[in-house]
Amino acid sequence: MGARPIYYDTETTGVKVDQDRITEIAAFDPIQNRTFEKLVNPRIPIPAEASKITGITDDMVKDAPPFSEVAQEFIDFCEGDVILIAHNNDNFDYPLLTHEYKRANVELPEWRYVDTLKWSRKYRPDLPKHSLQHLREIHGIPANNAHRALDDVVILHQVFSLMTDDLPIDTIYDLLKEDATTMQMPFGKYKGRPLRDVPKSYVSWLVDNGALEKPENESLKGGFTELGYLS
Repeated sequence: MGARPIYYDTETTGVKVDQDRITEIAAFDPIQNRTFEKLVNPRIPIPAEASKITGITDDMVKDAPPFSEVAQEFIDFCEGDVILIAHNNDNFDYPLLTHEYKRANVELPEWRYVDTLKWSRKYRPDLPKHSLQHLREIHGIPANNAHRALDDVVILHQVFSLMTDDLPIDTIYDLLKEDATTMQMPFGKYKGRPLRDVPKSYVSWLVDNGALEKPENESLKGGFTELGYLS
């Protein structure tokens, strides 16, 4: 039996994953037909521009629990062999979760993740845009309350199910997993070069400067590990 897919989404005070905070987290388990939805008190003011996008205000979260009280509930919801699925997961939701769990002093489980934005860009290069709402429109799915977490999760499940047909989530995960032999350096003086062509001295410099410990560079660190550059 394969892994169980869990679709999830976060709403936040902004887009800086190391500084901004979660104001809402939601998830949907299509196998067990369960949902998870929690408003979160970010313990910092919600900027007006963020409230305009999400509809979540300071008044709405003033009596909500902080993330430290929600962290274990989310872990419990995602129990078992699961793969978490989010749109723009690798650059936003996952790094954000990492910082929130670190602040809460709760260990983030070693879940596997699928980024549906990455999937769309890889397998639908014909599309001019890959936002969730654009994908919803081209698949003819009716609009709902966009930018509230659970509504986005439901839309994501509908969209991704159409984009992947009946592929098992484990297969989807394997197809998206980057191969270190073909992965390219995403930044810096060796940007665009295959990882195998990046000097080990430069990799050591990245390690010394903490670059490979950033959540957004997790796949890069994994690539160098596969090549034997890191122990």
